[in-house]
Amino acid sequence: MAKTVADVMSRDPIVVRKETSLTEVIQILADKRISGLPVVDDMGKLIGIISETDLMWQETGVTPPAYIMFLDSVIYLQNPATYERDLHKALGQTVGEVMSEKPITVSPDKPLREAAKIMSDRKVHRLPVLDNAGEVIGILTRGDIIRAMAVA
Repeated sequence: MAKTVADVMSRDPIVVRKETSLTEVIQILADKRISGLPVVDDMGKLIGIISETDLMWQETGVTPPAYIMFLDSVIYLQNPATYERDLHKALGQTVGEVMSEKPITVSPDKPLREAAKIMSDRKVHRLPVLDNAGEVIGILTRGDIIRAMAVA
């Protein structure tokens, strides 16, 4: 019988709120040796995800968008809104300021093969697992899938 997400997901994942400080998140990620956390609101509903990638802006900084001057006008070669978003992440102090919104999610009854394909196609490292009420009940990581393959 084909495995489902519920068969291999990590249950009761650590979650954070948008008010959580980045210092606290960094400590959790380092202590637990994990690379991302679901972000929930006061009702326990998923509102985002924070990952190592989101936190890297803190250390690497941001490069202003390339532009050219033409007849006293500035013509951006990249979208300046992207720069503003990245700058906001680099200067952020709380989860809400740097998290990625609208993460891709999965239900616990989805076949594991389909979830793995979503992760591969969308190039994500983790999928929050939501129940019918939209609450986080687990998280599926690439490591969970690899471990499931090892015992198959």
